[in-house]
Amino acid sequence: MKKTALLFAGQGAQTVGMGRDLYEKYDVCRQLFARANAVLGRDLQKICFDGPEDVLTKTDNAQPGIFLTSLACLEALRSQVANFSFQATAGLSLGEFTALTAAEAVSFEDGLRMVQARGRFMQEACDTTSGGMASIISMEDAALIEVCREADVDIANFNSPGQTVISGEKEKIARAVELAKLRGARKAIPLQVAGAYHSRLMISGQVKVAAELAKLPMREPRVPVVANVSARPGNSVAEIKDLLTRQVTGSVRWSESMQWLVAEGYTRFIELGPGNVLSGLMKRIDKSVEMFNVCDCASLGTTVSKFQESGF
Repeated sequence: MKKTALLFAGQGAQTVGMGRDLYEKYDVCRQLFARANAVLGRDLQKICFDGPEDVLTKTDNAQPGIFLTSLACLEALRSQVANFSFQATAGLSLGEFTALTAAEAVSFEDGLRMVQARGRFMQEACDTTSGGMASIISMEDAALIEVCREADVDIANFNSPGQTVISGEKEKIARAVELAKLRGARKAIPLQVAGAYHSRLMISGQVKVAAELAKLPMREPRVPVVANVSARPGNSVAEIKDLLTRQVTGSVRWSESMQWLVAEGYTRFIELGPGNVLSGLMKRIDKSVEMFNVCDCASLGTTVSKFQESGF
């Protein structure tokens, strides 16, 4: 049997209308959205479906919204594929919480509450700092690390070979962008973001996330969940919570995480949630693997058809 890993999107994947067609077609998805509204005591479903975009984009809406939509995609896929199974999970930043929920380390309700709190804490950190981020294309890691050291900024995401994101104070990011261009980066593009995610500027959010994680009911996941900051699964509940805490200010080692899964024999990957960013990154990390995604009814139908052709 092919070894399958589920991948879950991070913040930035949100789009107004996400999850709507799955909700309209599948009862399991309607039930999940109703549970989310009941847990949070507010209409997250309406924000996902109708926005407006500036409201959905707020961190404390985007993070629980993506979490909810991603798990709705998983439930829809389960409902259409008999004996559906997977052997590992991973998620980009916020998506690591979704991955832990899919692996049954955290309940849906507790995971949703945690993600909403995390989003609020990160938004508060953004509001009290002047942070920015930039995407650096086609620059060697060693050279970029030196640029970051000189400009006094951090590497937020090692997304794929040649695609890295840096994070820090806006003025320092501007300096890093100029240095990167001078030293051979094909592109260095400032990003439109609320703050400096995965950098030292998130330290106030990290402290609050740690306190919330300490209260979060968690058990060991039933399948390995690859952590962003170590590019390896955690070995205990205590280690998983520590890794999640470190992730708030630490680098997301996504490319290395995917390479670890491939080295462990995983050949089928399914991206679940809005968009297909992770599928695009995988094409640059390893083209030899099978890559599927489920973000709506159309992509679900395509994935189910391919499963039927090749066998699960």
